[in-house]
Amino acid sequence: MAKFRKERKGGQQKLNTSSLPDIVFMLLFFFMVATSMKEVTMQVKIKTPEATEVTKLEQKSLVSYVYVGVPLSTKKYGTEPRIQLNDAFATVDGIGDYILQEREGLKESDRPKMTVSIKADADVQMGTITDIKQALRKAQALKISYSARKAQTK
Repeated sequence: MAKFRKERKGGQQKLNTSSLPDIVFMLLFFFMVATSMKEVTMQVKIKTPEATEVTKLEQKSLVSYVYVGVPLSTKKYGTEPRIQLNDAFATVDGIGDYILQEREGLKESDRPKMTVSIKADADVQMGTITDIKQALRKAQALKISYSARKAQTK
């Protein structure tokens, strides 16, 4: 009788990938928990004014915000409207430095597209807004938008 031998295929064994989806979802969950989106802690109260013609901003990554309103902590900061840049109160003189810092954080090609959005309370006096606009003009931030909510039709 003849002996039959199975020919063994040469090479390496295949890698077991049965636990790969578990690892991928574990990494995904880790990065979802560990990563935080940049959010500003509001320190001023803002009730945006109503407007009839409202358009949305296209690229929100190119928008820098200037918040103006009455501080939430009136005992500590008083009842006069204050300017908030990122997470801190500032004066009109600090707006130029803020714009330069925000512009430095953008790519060279996106810098001319940068927009400054003024989110002001409806009760803020126009003199404060004019002072902010003058400071933005000195900082060469000429694209300005005003945040408003759409007026409800009756």
